[in-house]
Amino acid sequence: MVMVQRQQNKKARLSARDWADAALAAIREGGLAAVAVEPLAARLGTTKGSFYWHFGNREALIEAALARWIEADTEEIIAAVETEPDPEQRLRRLFTKVTKPAVADPTELSLLASIDRPQVAAALRQVTERRIGYLAGLFTELGFAEDEARRRGLMAYSFYLGHTQLGHAVPSVLPSSEGFLTYLEATMDALLRPKS
Repeated sequence: MVMVQRQQNKKARLSARDWADAALAAIREGGLAAVAVEPLAARLGTTKGSFYWHFGNREALIEAALARWIEADTEEIIAAVETEPDPEQRLRRLFTKVTKPAVADPTELSLLASIDRPQVAAALRQVTERRIGYLAGLFTELGFAEDEARRRGLMAYSFYLGHTQLGHAVPSVLPSSEGFLTYLEATMDALLRPKS
């Protein structure tokens, strides 16, 4: 009976993913500088020993956090919209899914502020190429020639980044919740308009 009780009182061992998620939350809240082992250990209710069980140093943790960001904010979102068979509806669903939440999540802007760090620059390059490539693929499916599809993918991604930046820097210029869908539809209509 005492042995069972001790096992129940033991905390579950933290995984490398738990640490990476905590580091990503720290980046979201305070930028790359907020990724520090002792505060993260306190946040997770553990010791630095748990960190060193999974990672050799802070840089390895940052790499893991960036990998989680790529997975959660790019690959999982693409996988979720891929269930829609129609490419136009997929594009609309994608923008509905990412545009509004991007204003509330400063992770991307925090990472852009640390572009001088090689590992951050590499992650941003990977995400940017993947996202633009995915968007270009949707425009190709919609019948646009490859060069035009690539241009429209770049324009669509520029809209997303611009919207995100404005949402953090000057949110008052963006439409209210009531006008958001109209704003998004106008953007989609412009992106989908046939080349004149």
